[in-house]
Amino acid sequence: MIGDVPVGGGARIAIQSMTLTSPVDIGPAIEEVGRLADAGAEIVRTAVFDDKAADCLKQLVDNSPVPLVADIHFNYRLAIKAAEAGVAKLRLNPGNIGGADRVRAVVEAARDRGIPIRVGVNAGSLERDLLEQYGRPTAEAMVESARRHVELLEDEGFEDIVISLKSSRVPLMIAAYRLAAQRFPYPLHLGVTEAGTPRVGSIKSSVGIGTILAEGIGDTIRVSLSADPVEEVHAARSILESLDLRRESIEIIACPGCGRLQVDLISLAQEVEERTRDIRKPLTVAVMGCAVNGPGEAREADIGIAGGKGEGLLYVRGKMVRKVPEDKIVDAMLELIEEVEPNPDRPPPGVDGVTFTPDWDPA
Repeated sequence: MIGDVPVGGGARIAIQSMTLTSPVDIGPAIEEVGRLADAGAEIVRTAVFDDKAADCLKQLVDNSPVPLVADIHFNYRLAIKAAEAGVAKLRLNPGNIGGADRVRAVVEAARDRGIPIRVGVNAGSLERDLLEQYGRPTAEAMVESARRHVELLEDEGFEDIVISLKSSRVPLMIAAYRLAAQRFPYPLHLGVTEAGTPRVGSIKSSVGIGTILAEGIGDTIRVSLSADPVEEVHAARSILESLDLRRESIEIIACPGCGRLQVDLISLAQEVEERTRDIRKPLTVAVMGCAVNGPGEAREADIGIAGGKGEGLLYVRGKMVRKVPEDKIVDAMLELIEEVEPNPDRPPPGVDGVTFTPDWDPA
């Protein structure tokens, strides 16, 4: 349990993000955590880098609508202070905080309060001896690094552990998580670290995280983008919904367009996406541009738009209900979204999903 969020053991995959704001700037930090929660983040991490940041944690925890994770490097005292402030999880590598006495002190602070610890391995900061042994960052080196940190916790009888093995290289990230799933009994937090800007980072994260999730591996996810972290949450939701692991938002189906178009399909689809982004209702909306596939796709969706010459036909589950001018299409569609209830006959999430075993050998 991370606060009130179950992780692993068949629980649904949780969405995580991280604040850009320091806890020291407490007002903006509280506001940012609230925005992330409103966007759909279920766990939020914040950097705790000195005593002043640690001293502000309790106020942030008390004002957070979701469980908070304290991100700590090297300083065991900050981990203890974060635990005392009421955080729901520690992100800390025990091999980096000193001797066994310091590890024991952190473990006791976490165990007494039911706080899990995430061991986070990053391909860009592997131990020197592992780089010398393997020659470069490899999946085996990353898993070995994680094993070392995990064993320090297990030696203290602590097993409330989450593991992450992140890389900015998608193939390495995939290989590391596949190997970790074979080696560890603990929940895995998935991510492509330092993925980049929203365009490239979302693609890399979708490929990496999506591949692993499709194989039935992973328990929490974070999409790491050089952007407002709310964008991370939107991308994470889209990944989960594209794999049918969630069904709580508007799913938009839109054709790519061609020379037959008689409406501005691209602008129309973008406006539909933007104006439905924060609507939490599991409906499918098809935005189609012409009479070839438009009416058919529109009929299959909960709500469909089939474009014509300067106008659009609106469908609700196969029935044409309205014809509206092009500049009124989106407003009319939003009215229908308010009126239409989710289809009770639609299969539940996961029914049509495929979990496969790829052709790889973890040895």
